[in-house]
Amino acid sequence: MANFALIGGSGLDQLSLLEGKVIEKIDTPYGKEPVEICRGVIDGLNIVFLSRHGTTEKKPPHMINYRANIWALAQFEPKAVIALASVGAVLPEDDIGAIAVPDQIIDYTWGRETSYNTGKEKFINFIDFTYPFDMDLREAIVDASEELDLPIIDGGTYACTQGPRLETAAEVDRIDNDGGHYVGMTLMPEACLARELNLKYAAICQIVNTAAGRGSSEKGIVLADTKEALTKATKESVDLALTTFRSLAK
Repeated sequence: MANFALIGGSGLDQLSLLEGKVIEKIDTPYGKEPVEICRGVIDGLNIVFLSRHGTTEKKPPHMINYRANIWALAQFEPKAVIALASVGAVLPEDDIGAIAVPDQIIDYTWGRETSYNTGKEKFINFIDFTYPFDMDLREAIVDASEELDLPIIDGGTYACTQGPRLETAAEVDRIDNDGGHYVGMTLMPEACLARELNLKYAAICQIVNTAAGRGSSEKGIVLADTKEALTKATKESVDLALTTFRSLAK
């Protein structure tokens, strides 16, 4: 039976729905610290769950070992990988609590390990990254949202910033001018590493605040105010991911 992988973000560090839960610590070539993977079954689906920030010591976005995380997931040969990520909305029409399924990325991060190429290979793996999310998997997520009668925002550009600090109002203006719709901190280099390992990867984003300097965040972002929206949107996003996996398992 195929495995399906779910990556949890700041709103999801464990998956209580898992039955027959088994925790495995996977050693990788990318650091001394093993990656903790939680395996189990939900409604007959074999689910492999990774909390990208960790389960005990929480790694901030710029310190996550993305290469180790994605390499560890790849050992389970998942049929699909869906990543959850909380974001701020750049555009005023995108409401807090909404769910978005982005189709593009702009990477503003720096200093992160973005490739499995080490410089010692005979051939460099130049991946095509025109469309950073697997198009078939994105389509399956959109179809699943219709099955659930769950409103989503189909498409849009995810702007990945360095973190862990939030953005300045001027930085958000730049992101807007560049064509960004959502701002987060974790989907890069996650997406390109997944592409290097030939994993079908897509994201479901939870809009938990308006971006800095805009709307309700015009005078600043109050993180405590994001919790209610994050909890609700995360639950809906997990349902959406599982419905997608069920459709792919048929």
